[in-house]
Amino acid sequence: MKKTLSAALGSMLLLGPLTLLAGPVNVNTADAATLAAELNGVGPALAEAIVRDREANGKFETPEALMRVKGVGQHILDINKDNILVADPATKH
Repeated sequence: MKKTLSAALGSMLLLGPLTLLAGPVNVNTADAATLAAELNGVGPALAEAIVRDREANGKFETPEALMRVKGVGQHILDINKDNILVADPATKH
């Protein structure tokens, strides 16, 4: 039992950091499943809210525009600052 617990803890320590690797993701084109999978702190419900807002109000011009969605605050932006795109890299100028 002790060996199994140690192995499980070791696996969590090795794989845990991988869950922090996310994005980048274009919030103007990604579906809810992709948003939830790629953005830290964004679960399925918040991802759905982001998609609904985008469909109702148009694209997000800046990452900060995501804060118009209830549940998205500065903390979400901060932990995903390098992962939020509002355009595809090929279309940036």
